[in-house]
Amino acid sequence: MKAFQNDIERFEKLGVQVLGVSGDALETHKDFVTKLGLHFSVLADDGTIRKLYGSGRITYLIDSSGFIRYVHKGMPDNDKLIQEIGKLRSS
Repeated sequence: MKAFQNDIERFEKLGVQVLGVSGDALETHKDFVTKLGLHFSVLADDGTIRKLYGSGRITYLIDSSGFIRYVHKGMPDNDKLIQEIGKLRSS
């Protein structure tokens, strides 16, 4: 998630909302957000999101209509994500 924070301004300039999701407890999230200096929301999942989207390190680009337009499993490459966002905007 630190990688997203490092490029948060690039994502925000594109109108992208970054959200983190984890099954950890809310208190754990607060400590994690503070420790990493995150300036985006980290959601505490009760299992609902995991059932819908799967578990593990997965990045989704979801458009404003709620459609998944791109999926990346593993560590994200922000430059690649920015390129994919550009493709979505031009289509």
